[in-house]
Amino acid sequence: MFLRLPRLVRLTILGLPPSFLWCCAAESPAEFFAENKNIAGFDNPGKSLYTTMRELVENALDSAESISVIPDIEITLEEITKNKFNTMIGLVDRDRIDEELYDDFESIKAREKRLAKEARFQETQAKNAALGKKVKEAPAARGKGRGEAAFFRVTCKDNGRGMPHDDIPNMLGRVLSGTKYGLRQTRGKFGLGAKMALIWSKMSTGLPIEIKSSMKEQNFISFCRLDIDIHKNVPHIHLHEKRENKDHWHGAEIQVIIEGNWTTHRSKILHYMRQMAVITPYAQFLFKFLSDSVDKNLTIQFARRTDVMPPIPLQTKHHPSAVDLLLIKRLITETTKQNLLQFLQHEFVNISKSHAERLIGEMGPDFSAKMTVKSLTSQQLVRIHQLFRQAKFDDPSGNCLSPAGEYNLRLGIIKELHPDLVATHASSPQVFEGHPFIVEAGISIGGKDVKHGLNIFRYANRIPLLFEQGADVITRTALKRINWSSYKINQQQDKIGVFVSIVSTKIPFKGTGKEYIGDDITEISSAVQSALKQCCLQLKSKIVKKLQARERQDRKRNLNRYIPDVARAIMDTLGEIADETPPKRPRYDKEDEELLEKVNSQEVTEMTFRDCLTQHVEQVDYEMALEYAMQSGVSDEPREAIYLNSLEGSYKFIDFQSPLFVFRFVP
Repeated sequence: MFLRLPRLVRLTILGLPPSFLWCCAAESPAEFFAENKNIAGFDNPGKSLYTTMRELVENALDSAESISVIPDIEITLEEITKNKFNTMIGLVDRDRIDEELYDDFESIKAREKRLAKEARFQETQAKNAALGKKVKEAPAARGKGRGEAAFFRVTCKDNGRGMPHDDIPNMLGRVLSGTKYGLRQTRGKFGLGAKMALIWSKMSTGLPIEIKSSMKEQNFISFCRLDIDIHKNVPHIHLHEKRENKDHWHGAEIQVIIEGNWTTHRSKILHYMRQMAVITPYAQFLFKFLSDSVDKNLTIQFARRTDVMPPIPLQTKHHPSAVDLLLIKRLITETTKQNLLQFLQHEFVNISKSHAERLIGEMGPDFSAKMTVKSLTSQQLVRIHQLFRQAKFDDPSGNCLSPAGEYNLRLGIIKELHPDLVATHASSPQVFEGHPFIVEAGISIGGKDVKHGLNIFRYANRIPLLFEQGADVITRTALKRINWSSYKINQQQDKIGVFVSIVSTKIPFKGTGKEYIGDDITEISSAVQSALKQCCLQLKSKIVKKLQARERQDRKRNLNRYIPDVARAIMDTLGEIADETPPKRPRYDKEDEELLEKVNSQEVTEMTFRDCLTQHVEQVDYEMALEYAMQSGVSDEPREAIYLNSLEGSYKFIDFQSPLFVFRFVP
């Protein structure tokens, strides 16, 4: 079902500032986002390529998780040369006639000046190399002209829910057409999804988007080729038909051709895929980059580590302290409840019948429990809003949230980074402005492809945040509020991975790009700091144990080093005593006499003393380790992480989840 909300209401739901609301009052939503594409992350070709890929991946994850299917996602970026693109659109290439007309034109004088500058630079670098000084890299060559655009075919295929055949045009070709605006933890930031990619495709290439989709147990595949009429905000359908589904496939495959820049955003795209593999170890990603140049081709598979998925986020009602006047008006318009008492009791969380009656009594004589809710005047709505802001309500629970879970976070870190040590912690549900949130944190030491120092990985509602890191609350907390040295961690020399995931029904992003969470929210800042400190305490215990074990090994090694010399000295001393003339009075007791006799008969040798001393060192080392284990309350048996592969085939089972493990019961 699709409905067209008033434009101001729709944009308010997206969280856009008032300046945007008023400027777009006379234009369609598609036209507004086309003119302000930077809001949705389409600042330039490179960022647009990254954002398009990210939007399609997140839609695919949502689609699979919504039907509790383990995600299997394939992403392909195919580079399309200018000549190939022109052939696709039927454009004939023309040779240049007026070279000076082009942006990359270089006059003879400019060329001579550039070559002379390069020669002087090379001469300087040769002298520096001869003197043993640091050699700088050569300056970048003159870039391509602005007209030399690069194009990419972006394809994302998943095994999710799919889309109903008749709804596909509106779902992808009409901006702000859906009803996905309940209070729920969602991956999306603006609710645009692939629609913004279609708008960017329309603006940069003019080519339509292609969609293949099939729902579970559907015997046909829906195929649709469409673009969007930006001014009217309606889909323009080129082809919409049903095709045979021989393989009984379900899911969606979306293909769009856009202008992009792989060179500038290659690292961001690969970093995003790696971070997504960390936070969703139950998903399998296959990433491909295809080019006419074979050496540029790239294929990376992020394998699945577990099949335990987080629960699906539940839709919840609004908390009274989190609503504004506009939202109260909208709830009144949409409610099926007749009187004010029922409205307060059923449209908000944490308002019982008795609490609602007390609130109505506090509102004044103009209010009654049985008054029709739709008859409330503007002044009465303001009174309700003011009381909501002043009254005391119980905090909302975190039952509606779906964090990754310590189990999945730990598996994801181990799978992608292979660290030497890892610790995780999940906070209890907390509240900011009436919205519950949970902070999950993980810290790893060591690992592959990890730089020395702090490597910070930020997540909001289980999606990676890659831009504007410096102002983020997670970055600032890790850099300024954690004294790493007090936890035996060297901030400069150790390879430290810092992972923080925040989930909430409303992430308080800063800026229109929604790329970071501000550092001015005390509740979130304190929760992030507390979660990181809990991880550091776990790591400190492990690091101290490793240091003590290393000290024991060093002590044991040093003792073993002196065993030959000590054994030799003891043997020489006993030999001299045994060779002496026996005195008239015995100077030694019976045991010593027996030892001397054994030395004389060579029954006891230097090797005998070496073996005895080695056994003694081993025994002392074991007793010290056992005493430490008893004092620290841990078992003296070594502990290892154990991962069991899931059973093959389809079984009905029940998962019992805890912060550290998941127990699966198979009847």
